[in-house]
Amino acid sequence: MAKKSAAATASRKQADDAPVAQHEELVRRHLAFGWWSLALFTTFGLLLEAGHGLKLGWYLDVGNATRRLSFTLGHAHGTLLGFANVAFALSVERARLTATQAARASLCLRAATILMPLGFILGGFGFYAGDPGFAIALVPPGALLLVVAMVIIARGFMRRS
Repeated sequence: MAKKSAAATASRKQADDAPVAQHEELVRRHLAFGWWSLALFTTFGLLLEAGHGLKLGWYLDVGNATRRLSFTLGHAHGTLLGFANVAFALSVERARLTATQAARASLCLRAATILMPLGFILGGFGFYAGDPGFAIALVPPGALLLVVAMVIIARGFMRRS
């Protein structure tokens, strides 16, 4: 009988620790992803500043205003979404999300962090008559995924217990 109660206690302990372990992995993943995003997009922003400083025509000429705007938007969105990943990591344990909801929010947020800046940046490489290139089509799905992630997270904070 003592073996059964010890096994039941161990089983309960594993079940209790499972959400904690899942959240720890999610926190670690988003902290790493967020900080790498910040490093990448901040570096990209510094390269843009260098383009200004070096007066690169490829970047600064009047005919390249679309490129300049697209690159600036990619840098800004990437940096802000890096901070959003760090904020998610720091707040996910306080949100009352199920494991499935946390996983969905995580996937949507990470996908948005990739799609939105990438769409702007790639759209700036090939533009036509003042319009960004076809890669700009990545931005709306990324924006939709971002909204889905934010709604899932916000609903987790609205839950009472």
